[in-house]
This record gives sequence, structure tokens and C-alpha cells, in this order.
Amino acid sequence: MRRPAKLKTVRKKVARKPAVRIKSRATKAAKIHTGATLADRIVTAPHLVEPKRAHARLVEWLASLPAAKAKPLKALLAARPIVSVLLESLAESSPYLWELASGDPDRLLSLLGADPDRHLAELLAKQGHAIAASQEDAEAMRLLRRMKAEAGLLIALADIGGTWPVMRAAHALSDLADTAVDAATRFVLAEAARAGRLAPKDKTHPEIGSGYIVLAMGKMGAFELNYSSDIDLIVFYDPAAPALPKDAAPAALFVRLTQRLVKLLQERTADGYVFRTDLRLRPDPASTGIAISTAAAMSYYESVGQNWERAAMIKARACAGDIAAGEAILNNLAPFVWRKYLDFASVADVHAMKRQINAYRGHGEIAVEGHNIKLGRGGIREIEFFAQTQQLIAGGRKPDLRDRDTLTTLDKLERDRWIDDGARDDMKAAYGFLRTVEHRLQMVNDEQTQVLPAEREGLERFARFLGFKNRDAFAGVLLGHLNKVQRHYSRLFEKAEISDRPALVFPLDADDHKTLDQLSELGFRAPLEASHIVRHWLSAGHRSLKGDAARGHLQALLPVLLEHLARTDNPGASLVLFDHFLANLHGAARLLSLLRQNPDLIALITLVLGIAPRLADTLARNPQVMDALVDPSFFGTLPDDAELGQRLNAALAQSRYDEDLLERIRMFGLEYMFLIGVRILSGTLTARQAGEAFARLADAVIRAVHGAVADNFAATYGHLQDEETAVLAMGKLGGREMTASSDLDLILVYDFDEKQPESNGKRPLYGGQYFARLTQRLINALTAQTNFGALYEVDMRLRPSGRAGPLAAQLGGFTSYQETEAWTWEHMALTRARVISASPAFGARVEQVIRDILRRPRDPALIAGDVVEMRGAIAKEKGDSERWDLKYVAGGLVDLEFIAQYLQLVHAHRLPEILDTSTARVLDKAWQLRVLPVEEAEILRPAAQFYQDLTQILRLCLAGPFDPKTAGAGLLRLLARAADVPDFATLDATLIETQTKVRASFVRILGKKP
Repeated sequence: MRRPAKLKTVRKKVARKPAVRIKSRATKAAKIHTGATLADRIVTAPHLVEPKRAHARLVEWLASLPAAKAKPLKALLAARPIVSVLLESLAESSPYLWELASGDPDRLLSLLGADPDRHLAELLAKQGHAIAASQEDAEAMRLLRRMKAEAGLLIALADIGGTWPVMRAAHALSDLADTAVDAATRFVLAEAARAGRLAPKDKTHPEIGSGYIVLAMGKMGAFELNYSSDIDLIVFYDPAAPALPKDAAPAALFVRLTQRLVKLLQERTADGYVFRTDLRLRPDPASTGIAISTAAAMSYYESVGQNWERAAMIKARACAGDIAAGEAILNNLAPFVWRKYLDFASVADVHAMKRQINAYRGHGEIAVEGHNIKLGRGGIREIEFFAQTQQLIAGGRKPDLRDRDTLTTLDKLERDRWIDDGARDDMKAAYGFLRTVEHRLQMVNDEQTQVLPAEREGLERFARFLGFKNRDAFAGVLLGHLNKVQRHYSRLFEKAEISDRPALVFPLDADDHKTLDQLSELGFRAPLEASHIVRHWLSAGHRSLKGDAARGHLQALLPVLLEHLARTDNPGASLVLFDHFLANLHGAARLLSLLRQNPDLIALITLVLGIAPRLADTLARNPQVMDALVDPSFFGTLPDDAELGQRLNAALAQSRYDEDLLERIRMFGLEYMFLIGVRILSGTLTARQAGEAFARLADAVIRAVHGAVADNFAATYGHLQDEETAVLAMGKLGGREMTASSDLDLILVYDFDEKQPESNGKRPLYGGQYFARLTQRLINALTAQTNFGALYEVDMRLRPSGRAGPLAAQLGGFTSYQETEAWTWEHMALTRARVISASPAFGARVEQVIRDILRRPRDPALIAGDVVEMRGAIAKEKGDSERWDLKYVAGGLVDLEFIAQYLQLVHAHRLPEILDTSTARVLDKAWQLRVLPVEEAEILRPAAQFYQDLTQILRLCLAGPFDPKTAGAGLLRLLARAADVPDFATLDATLIETQTKVRASFVRILGKKP
């Protein structure tokens, strides 16, 4: 919706009723298909995965209904077979929509028999009025939730059935959100008026003159809301509003009203929820109240407002409360958002951040499985950034470019020749397709997700729900769009070519004074030292640069190299690290030639050097880890266990002796760990995928080392009769939640024929002694320092009896200990145990023992008491007050892990499918199995992902604790990006809120506070 060109003119203060506006908009659309029912207008349906089962489920449901309800539905479905297929697809692929459809057959029949545009308009108008007029919380909340359910089902059917294009569905969802927020706002304002806290001139419209302003932001502001989206709101208030009594305390009053508003919208009841509400886009959310005075807001934006906040305000729209006051403050903010001149300069820092954070997104194929269609390469965020950045540049001089919605903006950018018609068409087509994918992903379980299924089988099912014949057909279309978006996105600032960079001269005999000045302007605080380092390179000061070819490539790369280094948080320190990198480089000419051909690799190296000191140290010590990075397939789908094992075996096949074998294993591990780290930094790997990739690597390494050590050991000590060994992974490795710095928590379990307890080698050993020495050899092989360092630290303390017990445990003793002596905390640890190296038969025996132990009935109260006591003991030993100690802080990772372990121990005897080694997956299963209430799942499941996202970055980048006060700006931006928030202040506020909610969930689930 466009703002007027005369921005200084305050709009006339006229009260508006959103429900009426919504009706007029929807009625206009309805004129196109007057009289046509939704069932008549459904023209497409998903492809079914298992048609017979899906059809049987629909038939079974219809048979369970009373005849009076079933008969008209059966008649409609018989007359409209495509509607029947659509309902079957919901039964098969969308538990959420199937519950909405099957839970109220009368409502379903009514929707199918109505004109969808008219029905939605009438529903919102009627329910919006009823909610605002309600006198009781319970009634208002019930009406809000039932309106959401009916509208949500209608919109989904129209979207999936091809009745509405995706952006019409997005507009309908935004209309629903507008009505809900407006009605809830009027309800809380009327309530305040009845209590005497407000004195409106017209009590039937308490919002007029109230000074209470609710702005819709993001996709809601642009009428582009996605199916299961949160709604982003900012709440302002005018302390001089005429409706405020003279003795009012505006700040406290409006904060309380906002708390009531949020409760009405997002609290879960028996009828569900309306919208999850996010207030973090307000100024400085970590230190301000959830409602902010207009004066404070204006002061903030005019003094310290950031460019991302300018971009966010493009979509801002007054949606509820005092609309006239809301439009007035948006008019007053216009000079902040829209500069009078072509604003290339102020966009430069946004672009610099984009180039640094997304410095290396991969140069080969894009993985489809697990791809984030919003934040990933070629995704929705890149299309939005493409449009908004150019709006910020030119919108000050061209008010016509100030549209909120993305597609209209792309049209106008093309009309005004900011982009060509090819870019516009590609971006619009991709946006529509990706938004359709996003909607369908979220319709499965009513979750705000943009991540495609990580496994091929899951993606196959989803592709069919989306209407494709199979995964490959979907992948072909998806990749076509992603690649086009990425191409246009990468060209956005292509005018900043190397020719624009300053000419830098580095004579061998002396420093050039102009170059020193330019280095200083670039940001090098010690330009003389920087010049000396570069002249040292060009004089072949490093062995790697002795050849003319290597120095020639380096000379050509210097301008772009120094520019990239200058963008890091500490250019001088990054230059020193790059110098260290060059000093250790093997085959410099080949690599420097590669860098000339692909400057993105320079961006990658400087990104690593400037943001991730831990990873940079690996690169500087072992520059050969770069070799695998040039393989285009690396940025595609990650190798599975079998493929990774094959790659490792191929690398080991060339080893000539035992020490060489271990060296090659370590080199393989270092290289692969580096590449996983690069993908984390570049945003092409999610935290869960990274944890699984680190674990797969550790699994492959342990299997290789286990086999090599066992063979070597047997050459000296022989074998025992019927000897078997199994390496058990515990902790983060067991849960496949490893980070770059995780230890290996291991247990070695063995068995043999006790009637023949002596080995048959040159130096025979007895049973227990044999396996204890074998285990020590395994630990030594994994942890010993070599030319390539040590890959892992190994922790064996989770074995029976801990440090007091033997290094290896015989299976019988292990079973007996777990059944009769183990503490609750040891069974908690056992929930994460999995066999990673053993013969298939022995591995299955060990896994069965673990399952049998975990599936024993337990006293929930006793287990809860033990868990709470254990959590308290950890807090006493480690502390729980440091917010950025994500593991041990109250409401942190340990709380989540203990909740997951508690749920498994008390429910596995009757619900064995809850068992899983991954905390995140256990919480998912507990929610699906209904042993974790929905309101707790909505806190804990996103929190697990949130903590994993942050932990992967911190462990990758830092060797020690994280301190926001001393961390570089690049790392703070990287953390904010990982959490998908606009800046670190918002991240800090989100972390505080999340930890508070997780601890509250812990107390509710376990029964008391640690």
C-alpha cells in the first residue's frame, strides 16, 4: 500500500474499522466469481504417496459420522472427485489441516459450499465485531481462536486447491491477522475504559484518540503473511493522548495493555492459539518496555537508528489502535526511512555486512534436502533484500517506489529501469514459487518453518504434497528458481569492480607514502606494518612465494585481497593471520591462481580470519584443508555414513604403515571438519545438519581407528575365543549434536568365551586385561599429537562406575550394573547411547540391552526428583547465571536435555517410539505422541534449535568463553544471522526471553525448581 508523495502532510485523523476495510477488499475480489462455491473452484490437488491408505482413511472418517452429517459430504465428494483427493492428501500429509477438516464436518461442508471470498469477508467482519464487543477474556479468546481455525482451513483449501494464487492466500492471512489484532486491541482498550484507566470520547470506539498505536511489520505489514507465521508488531503510545486521564501513568498503563493483547493472541487454550506475537523489532528491545512512547521512538530513530531498521520500516503499517496517530508517526519517520538523495552511501554498510556474512555461499550445486528456502542461497530473503535495498537507494527521490509488497516493488523497479525485465520476471516467478513451497511446508504441522525435509524419503513425500510427481521433478524446478535468484542477487552491486579500488604500490626497497595513506583509509591502524608485510611477500620472503608464478598471482590479487581484509573487524590482525597462512602454504602458485579465478574464495579466507579465530588457526596450520573446497559437489548434499566411509577408505588405501594410516585419518578429519565449519559460516548448513555432519565424521574416524588399532593389537596379543567389541557413543556424539570442539564421550563394551579367557598371540593376555589395554590403545590413537595435531579429546567417564571402574565393560557386567546399581543420571546419559563400531550381531545385542533398560517402568515422581536434584547439583558446581554460557545457564541446554531425558525415562515403557539419542528429535516425538503439551512444545522445540544455532557458531569461532563486550562486530552479526534476528541487541533480548521460558517449562514439567 503506497504512502502519499507529500510525506510531511499528516493524514486526516479519521477512525478506521479494519473489519470493514477487510470486507471491502475481499468483496472486490469476490465479484470475479460471484456465486461459485469453493468446491466448484478447486482445480488441483496434491499427488498422493499411498492412495489406497489415504482413501481408506477418508472413508473411515466419513463412516464414523452420523448419517445426517455424512450424507451431504459424500454427495459433494462424489460430485467433485478432486475435492475428495484434496481431503485425502490432508489425511496423508498434514496432521494439522486434517484435524481442522475432520474435527468439525459441519464447518467443512459450509466452507466447501460457500463462495470463499465472500465467506472470509463476512467471517472476519462478524467475528471482529463480536470479539471487540466481548465482556470476558474467555469469550474473546474463544471467538478469536475459532475465527482463526475457520479462516485457516478456508485459506488452506483455497491455496492447495488452486482457487487462490499464493499471494491472494497471503493477503487473506494478513486480513485475518489484521482483524484479530484490531479486535483484540479494541477489547483491551474497552476493558481499560470500563475500569476508568482510559476516558475515550466514544466508548463504542475506544481506540479513537487513545494514543495506543499498533504497527504491523514485516510480512503482515506488507499483506504477505505466510501460513504459520508469527506476527511482528511494534507498539507505541502517545503520552499526551486525549483519552488519557490526568492522573494516568502512561508507560505502565500501555505496557499492561500490550501484555493483555499478547495474551489474547498467543496464549494456548483448548481452542488453540491465534498468532504467535513478536515485539522484538521495537527500538533497543533488550532495554526498552514492550510499549514505547512516540517521543522516545522518534529520538531513537533520529539518533541511533540503523539501516536494517530503515528497511524494516518500509513495510510498517498502522493496523490497530489509534490509526490516525499511527499514520502520523509513520509520516514523521519518513525522513529517517527515505533520504532526499540517491542513498548509495548509507546502503554501503548493509551491503558490506551482506558480503561479509554471505561471503562464500558455495560455487557448485545447491543441496535440496535440508535447504532453507527463506534464508538459504537463492531464497526468499535474497529476493526481499534485492527489492528493499534498491528502495532505500532511490525511494527518497521517487516516492512511487515506496510500496510495501515485494511484487509491486519489483514491477516499479523495472518500470523505472533500476532492473531489467528479465530480472523482474525471474524474481517474481521465484518469489511466487518459494512462497507456495513455504506455505505448504507450514501447513503440515502448523509450524513456522522454511526448511525442506533433510532426508530424501521425507522430501519425496513433501514434493507430492506440493503437487509434483516426485522429488526430482520438484528439485529441478526449485533449483532453477534458486540459481536465477542467486545470479541476480550477486549482481546487485556488481558496479563495485576492482577498477574502483585504489592503486596500491609496494616497492621492494621502501614504503610508498600514498599507499600508506590509502592503507590507513582502508582501516589498517598500523599501515607501516601492513606495507612491510606485503613488501615481504613480494620479495619472496616466504618459501611458498619463491616462484615467479606465485608472486605474479599474488601481485594481481593484492587490491581485492586488501579490500577484503579491510572489511574484517581487525584488518591488521587479519593481515598477520593471512601472512601466517602464506608462510605455511604448500603449492602456492596453484592456490593463488585459483583465487584469481574465484575471488569468492578470498572472501571466504578473510571471513574465516576475521570472524573465526579457531577455524583460522586450523587453516593457518594446515592450509591444505583448502584443497577439498574447490570441489563443486561439496556444497551439495552432504555425504551419508556409507559415502563418507568410502571416501575415508579411499584415502587410507594409499597408506604404507601404521603411523601413516593414523596421519591420513587425522588429515581426512581435519579437512572435513574445516569444510563443515565453512558451510556453517556461509549459511549453507543448518545447526542440526552440522551436528549430524560432525557426528558422521567422528563415527567414520572411530570405525577406522577401531579397526586399525584392533588389527595392530591382535598382531601382538592375538585374539580371544568369540571375542567381540563395540564402541558406544554417548553425549553430544551419541545425540549427533556435535560441534567443532566436542569431546568424544565413549564406552567400550566387549564379550568373549569366559571358558577360554587367554588370548592366542605371541604375548597372551587374560580377558579383562586384554580389553583394557585395547581400549587404552584406542584412546591413544584418537588423541595422540601428530604432524596434523589431535582430532579429538576422549572422555570415558560415562562407563559403569566412572573413573573407579575398568576402562572397558563386559556386556554381562554392563547389563547387571545398569539394572541394579546405576543411578538415575546414568540412565539419563544412556538415553543418548548408540553403537557406532561393532560387528552387526554384537552391535544389535548391545542396542537391545540399552533399549530394555530404558523401557523399564519407572516412578515419574521419583525420576523427576532425581532430575531436579541433579540439575541443582550442576548449577552449584558450574553456576547458572551467565547468560551466554548456553549450556549451564538456567533455562539453557542442560534444562532442555534433562527434560528430554526425563520424558524418555518415564514414558518409554509404554511409548518406546519416544526413544531417540537427539534432544531435538525427542522433543519432536514427545509432542507428536502428546506427552509434551503443545504449549510446552512451542517453547522447547524452537529453543533447542535456537541454542544449537548459537552453539555451533560459538564453538566454531572461539576457543574460550564468549563475551559480547569484547567480541568483534562480525561475530555479533554472524550470531544474529544464525538466529534470524536483525541485530545483536534483538538476539540478546531473545535469549533472555527464551531462557526464562525454558526454565519455567522445566519447573512445570518436573514439578519444582532446581
